[in-house]
Amino acid sequence: MAVQVRSLYKTDMMEENRKDIADETDVELLVNSFYTKVRNDHLLDAVFGPVIKNNWDNHLKIMVDFWSTLLLYTRKYNSDPLPKHLPLELSKEHFDRWIQLFNETVDELFVGVIAENAKKRASSIAKIMKAVKGISDVEVNKQGS
Repeated sequence: MAVQVRSLYKTDMMEENRKDIADETDVELLVNSFYTKVRNDHLLDAVFGPVIKNNWDNHLKIMVDFWSTLLLYTRKYNSDPLPKHLPLELSKEHFDRWIQLFNETVDELFVGVIAENAKKRASSIAKIMKAVKGISDVEVNKQGS
């Protein structure tokens, strides 16, 4: 029983210590934490690692500007990410993992309106990219009925 109490206490303390995304320092924390997970994920790193190579610092700066623009309206990012992702060999599983890790990172670090908006934006981006690449969200039963 003490374990459950301690577990609940830890969860409550984590929730109390989280705040909403408020500034670029928060965006930088989100981006760096998320991409640490991406780089340690075999499925995602297999696609992104060879493309980004040793330019992670530059990529992270671009991603901070991108998310800062989307969440804080800073207008630091003025490009289109879609053409850069089109040549990548991405599947539904890649997008699902990307969203899973992104939402997990947001929830670990932040709570609030902008944090929820970040998750909605990420989901919208994934849906658009999947649609453009012709990737369906429908699960296909490969064994037949």
